[in-house]
Amino acid sequence: MIRALGVTVELGGRLAVDSVSLTVPTGELLALVGPNGAGKSTLLSALAGERRPDAGTVSVGERPVTDYEPLELARIRSVLTQDNAVSFPFRVSEVVEMGRSPWARTPAREFDDTAIRDALERTDVAHLTERRFTELSGGERARVSLARVLAQDTPVVLLDEPTAALDLRHQEDVLRIARELAREGRTVVVVLHDLSLAGAYADRVALLDRGRLRALGTPLEVLTEPLISEVYRLDVEVLERDGRPLVVPRRTHPHDPR
Repeated sequence: MIRALGVTVELGGRLAVDSVSLTVPTGELLALVGPNGAGKSTLLSALAGERRPDAGTVSVGERPVTDYEPLELARIRSVLTQDNAVSFPFRVSEVVEMGRSPWARTPAREFDDTAIRDALERTDVAHLTERRFTELSGGERARVSLARVLAQDTPVVLLDEPTAALDLRHQEDVLRIARELAREGRTVVVVLHDLSLAGAYADRVALLDRGRLRALGTPLEVLTEPLISEVYRLDVEVLERDGRPLVVPRRTHPHDPR
């Protein structure tokens, strides 16, 4: 599991993350949501051990994340960042294979082919294996980058806006995959902008606002009309479908005589 205790990160003289404490147990899918600039990606990078907090601690398992050697950490957690850039024209198969690099010279290398094949199929990019990454669309690049993360095959999976460049079908596919990973016993944290996706798939939702943790609980507990309207400064309606919240902006349209 992952535990953050009083995590504070200062960026450019402001508190991007302000005294956030939370625990993500094994087998849970936690969605980090909040407006632009709320601190979601910064918090995720601290959970990943990629950014050292200015105050507070992050633990993975029973050890501080700072105690892990980089290679050891890469075998425990995988990270999908917003920036999926690959400068060189690697083939898709080569990009996904990069996810197996932490397992080189270990007994786990015998699972490379299976892990890569499963990741390609799970993300619906098996048909792209011979294409150059630099020739792909934004959505295809996002799915290939996710396949690389899945091929890494770690007990902790951290995803930063994995649906940002995807069409409706592949957004659902990505969250379904994240849900399956949690059911397999992994710890999954995903940064999302789509509140309805978070409500549909997450076990719990953490709502950030200007660096602070405003609410943490089940989707129905956190994604309420008063709280979301206040934090996003937008009047919303929350509908319940199959026990899950669906967040819809309240829109007023001028009468159109046509």
